[in-house]
Amino acid sequence: MYSPANTIWVLLGAALVFFMQAGFAMCEAGFTRAKNTGNILMKNLMDFCIGTPLYWLFGFGIMFGTGTAVFGWIDPFIMKEYESVLPAGVPLWAFAIFQTVFCATSATIVSGSMAERTKFSAYCIYSAAISLFIYPVSGHWIWGGGWLAEMGFHDFAGSTAVHMVGGVCALVGAKILGPRIGKYGKDGKPRAILGHNLSIAALGVFILWFCWFGFNGASTVGMDSDELIGSASLVFFNTNLSAALATLVTMLFTWIRYGKPDVSMTFNAALAGLVGITAGCDAVDPFGAAVIGVVCGFAVVLAVSFFDRVVKIDDPVGAISVHGVCGALGTILTGFFATGQTTMKGVFYGGGFKFLGVQCLGVLTVIAWTAVIITVVFLLIKKAIGLRADSADEVMGLDRSEHGLPTAYAGIAMLPEESVGGGEVIPTAAPAAAAAETPVRKAKEKAPDEPVYTRVQIICRPASLESLKTAMNRIGITGMTVTNVMGYGAQKGKPEYYRGTPVEVTLLPKVQVDIVVSKVPVCEVIETARNVLHTGHIGDGKIFITDVENVVRVRTGEEGYDALQSD
Repeated sequence: MYSPANTIWVLLGAALVFFMQAGFAMCEAGFTRAKNTGNILMKNLMDFCIGTPLYWLFGFGIMFGTGTAVFGWIDPFIMKEYESVLPAGVPLWAFAIFQTVFCATSATIVSGSMAERTKFSAYCIYSAAISLFIYPVSGHWIWGGGWLAEMGFHDFAGSTAVHMVGGVCALVGAKILGPRIGKYGKDGKPRAILGHNLSIAALGVFILWFCWFGFNGASTVGMDSDELIGSASLVFFNTNLSAALATLVTMLFTWIRYGKPDVSMTFNAALAGLVGITAGCDAVDPFGAAVIGVVCGFAVVLAVSFFDRVVKIDDPVGAISVHGVCGALGTILTGFFATGQTTMKGVFYGGGFKFLGVQCLGVLTVIAWTAVIITVVFLLIKKAIGLRADSADEVMGLDRSEHGLPTAYAGIAMLPEESVGGGEVIPTAAPAAAAAETPVRKAKEKAPDEPVYTRVQIICRPASLESLKTAMNRIGITGMTVTNVMGYGAQKGKPEYYRGTPVEVTLLPKVQVDIVVSKVPVCEVIETARNVLHTGHIGDGKIFITDVENVVRVRTGEEGYDALQSD
């Protein structure tokens, strides 16, 4: 006998959890660079579209089949009997779609940590693997009647089952991939690579916060009794309280630590608080939820710093810290703060350490399972087709190299993001045969009667900036002004295609580098720039040379040669 209230509640929850894909897509796109926006959006879409049929074919049976305590059963197309695991009054297909969207959430977490340098084909294979067997097996242990469930492990809505599994996959994937080009300098210190759209990232956070009420609240899988209504109400309150306090703590912590409240970190803290409370939102009281939020608020800042600076794992959106670290923390803290109303009592409520031990054991075993299997998966992908995009494609942006998309913001005049440095010279030249198409002519020497100061203005591709900067430093150029500009030459820009249709491009992103030369010979500057920028193809750029009558340093009043020297 089906319950309309329970069925509607589960289906509503499934719709909200599905909409979390939009939240993750916005967050990841906003916290990364514009040149990879289309790639990020595609990966979030494909997580759901790849995971849905695979979870239908095998994942659901592995997770909820009553085979053994370790593994469910192989049940293509969900054809067997599942009455023993179905919530009261909920049809099989309502429960199946509810679990499908949870699977997709776990898969999409990894997209952010591996952003801006992963081959799209490799990512699709990973997405299939986590949906096919990685998530379902550990999910069976926790939610499918497996050995952890038999021991009393409590993970109400998935701090461990969903978020920590995704966080561990994110950690392993980012480690095997290595950091983005320019993320770390020669001294090993990290450089900030800013996301291109904080507004989109903020929208993603608010979408996720809103949808989390369905993620946690609908996990009661029923609303047809006073007990379930009361439980859902507590879950809603605890979910919101934890997120709010985590956000507040991180704002204050970063304000004290860095001198100013960090915007992107504070947005991440909201997600950290949501992840942390997900395991015990039904089992703790508001005081426990508040403590979990506070702990996650501190933890996310320290974890991001640890992975970025100490371990040197490049995680563009902080997914490892938010989902992996805070997912594990929230699950373990449930062992301290569970009141005993729906599960075992925690340490602080007279339950002793048995329940806490079970929580810790569950976290450690799921980490071990996920880390070992996903490592094998990523290494096999790396061996078979390669995991990381080529360096030239990475510098160009995966939108163009992986999808043939000139820009994700057609019709909007967006300047290219600034380079992050790093001292690594990116090869931008074409093969030798192509480079020989246009001969390099020697620049003329400066006549004796020309002015002492000369302005060299170089217009080049954004991808060539790092190589140019490195080359200029080598010949003694210690100062330059770099400006992002838009323009075209006589060819009106390189023709681009979208879905096979020509796209009219009249303004292309370029970089303008201005150098005033006083000591280094002008001819050497020109020759060096030409050697670095030359490929023999349209779009190499231009160099303009003009005389400068005088130079004045505003701060000291020095003029001429002295004004161009460093203090």
